Amino acid sequence: MKEPETAQIAEQGGRIVDELRSWGANYTEFTRRFATQLGLHSTDAAALVEILYAEDQGQPLSLARLSERVSLTSGATTALVDRLEKAGHIVRTRGEHSDRRVVTLRSGPEIGRAATEFFTPFANRMTTMMSSYPPELIGQFEEFLKDMRRTLTALLAEEYRENRPRERG
Repeated sequence: MKEPETAQIAEQGGRIVDELRSWGANYTEFTRRFATQLGLHSTDAAALVEILYAEDQGQPLSLARLSERVSLTSGATTALVDRLEKAGHIVRTRGEHSDRRVVTLRSGPEIGRAATEFFTPFANRMTTMMSSYPPELIGQFEEFLKDMRRTLTALLAEEYRENRPRERG
């Protein structure tokens, strides 16, 4: 690849990362507002959103997986789940996994209505926005985002295992 092409790709990559960062900040604010509506701390709401999303995908979370998703220690995750369960937002179940000791997290009976009410306008606007693009382009973008995630996941595993770049020697 020629140097001008490399520079152009680097600049474009920077703009894409900046847009994704901005979108992530907006999404964080969106979930903060969901938290406020429910009277929750933003971390609790983020965990609740992860539980709801996983359940919607047919892959309910265990405590350990939730801990990974929200970047909390197992003790902090247990305290968080205790608060959500006490508020009636989630329930813990057993027996969904081959190891009966594994606790699965499911949404409580009342939270579905609140989540649907809150997130439906978001889903509708995203659908409207995406429908203005050709399906092939959306498919390419989806693959592009998957590649970006895989690249960052590999970088974290290979280069930043100890929270800093691996020393070269």
